[in-house]
Amino acid sequence: MPSSPSGPGPRTGPQGPGGRPPGYRDSRGGQGDNPGRGYPDSPGRGNRDRPGRGYTDQPGRGYSDQPGRGNETQPGRGNGDRPGRGYTDSPGRGNDTQPGRRYAGAPGRGNGDSPGRATADQPGRGYPGQRGYPGQRRRGYPGQPGRGLADQPGHGNGDDARRGYADGGGNGNGNGNQPGRGDGGRPGPRRGVRPGRRRRDGRRRRLRDRRGFRIAAVVLAVFLCLVGWSVGGALTAPGGGTTAERLAEWARDHYLGPVVTLGEWLTYQAPKVGGKPSFSLTGPSAAVTKSKRLKAKEALLFKPPHRLSSPAGTPLPDEGKWRVLVTVHGVPAIFGTYLRPDRVHTSYVSGIASINPQLVKFQLHPGSEDPGPGNWGAAPAIAPGSRRGLLATFNGGFKISTSDGGFYLNGITRGALTPGVASVVYYRDGHIAIGVWHHGGLRMTSSVVGVRQNLHLIVVNSQVPSSVDSNVETSWGATLGGAYYVWRSGIGVTKAGRIIFVYGPALDVRTLAGLLQRAGCVSAMQLDINPDWMSFMYYSPRRHPSDPTPLNLLQDQLQPPDRYYVGGNRDFTAVYAR
Repeated sequence: MPSSPSGPGPRTGPQGPGGRPPGYRDSRGGQGDNPGRGYPDSPGRGNRDRPGRGYTDQPGRGYSDQPGRGNETQPGRGNGDRPGRGYTDSPGRGNDTQPGRRYAGAPGRGNGDSPGRATADQPGRGYPGQRGYPGQRRRGYPGQPGRGLADQPGHGNGDDARRGYADGGGNGNGNGNQPGRGDGGRPGPRRGVRPGRRRRDGRRRRLRDRRGFRIAAVVLAVFLCLVGWSVGGALTAPGGGTTAERLAEWARDHYLGPVVTLGEWLTYQAPKVGGKPSFSLTGPSAAVTKSKRLKAKEALLFKPPHRLSSPAGTPLPDEGKWRVLVTVHGVPAIFGTYLRPDRVHTSYVSGIASINPQLVKFQLHPGSEDPGPGNWGAAPAIAPGSRRGLLATFNGGFKISTSDGGFYLNGITRGALTPGVASVVYYRDGHIAIGVWHHGGLRMTSSVVGVRQNLHLIVVNSQVPSSVDSNVETSWGATLGGAYYVWRSGIGVTKAGRIIFVYGPALDVRTLAGLLQRAGCVSAMQLDINPDWMSFMYYSPRRHPSDPTPLNLLQDQLQPPDRYYVGGNRDFTAVYAR
């Protein structure tokens, strides 16, 4: 019977039990393996081989050879050439291989290559050329699942259920790598996540994968390399000095002075109160082999100075008593003694040296870093071959940039020689003068070979000015931890012309000035401060006059005796026999 275009007609033909067509056996309303409303061999709304609602050549609800809602060859509401709810190899609304609502050649919600709502291999809502394929933002494409598949149900595939695609988000499917609703080439927005905040696999991007972080890391690496190269050069440069000293010098030269001051403040330990010195104030004295007939004026230079009274009160054995450190031709040239600085810090000792300018010559040496390289006509170290007759060495002043003045040696100047600043002036004949630049005859002449300026006088006309108590840090140098009582050094001249050098721990500016005044100075100035920068060494010829043995005046000074044999990074003064 021909089919009706509008729907199935009344059933004719044989009837089975319960009024059902023949073939409904072994299953309720159907047969052995495939229950449904069908014919023998294949139950359902189709024929023996394929259930459905169509037939081979024409879509509709009938067939050519058998009455009912299908035929023997092609079930469903369509056939191999026409769309419907089934197709050539798949029954009804799905089959064992590729279920869907369309067939292989026509668009719809699934086809032979890209099924509809779920397949064993490639689920989705579209296929190539239609809704959802690579290159177009749709709801699925080949190779990427959509709303479910054979292994992992849901809105994605077996690895990561999403509505995304391999490379970006959009209204597509989801696979194991990239969520979203887009196609294979264009990313789209994802639910609840701002673009760029998460990786395409749904995880948050690691910091090191971000471009800005990589650029910052490269810049930081280059910066650290440059800093390391600079610091390494400072640590290995000739000139001696401790590691801490060299690092501090490097930092101050690179605008990190406040960092150095902070570090010093954090590590500063205030001097203890009371106690006794850790070493004896009695030391060996050099042998005096000759006595000189002295005139009254010469006696002030050549005779031992008077014993100094102790600022701490009752003196300890040999405290303030002068001993001979070195001689020139058997005549005492440099005397030394020890004094405790005050009645509070009684466990600390300052070293004092008294030098006879009639027997010695003073030479100014540049430092390897301050003032630095130049055609100075003098070396930053006392090398072998230049040590014969060496008697003593002592430190210079502040870094030139913070000294309030300048440095001059053999025609070359660093900084600026400033009028009114305390100065040590070195003359061609080997003697020195201490005073104020451009006052009392201290000015540049042809006989001047060197000038070292540093701050202001702390003893003026044998008096200690009140300025030593004012603005201690800003006027007299940044100290460790901003403390007043630290290692300090100073140099002065007596009325008779003796040169006095004083240095030691637990000193403030007034205490230093008081020690210089006590030793007889009429004019005096502060030199360097803090333990890394100061030292006084005297040299004993013993059996090797061309290579004398250096000795520290203070046993607890930080710098080693051979400091200037190795080389100084700051300027210093060497004292030679005439």
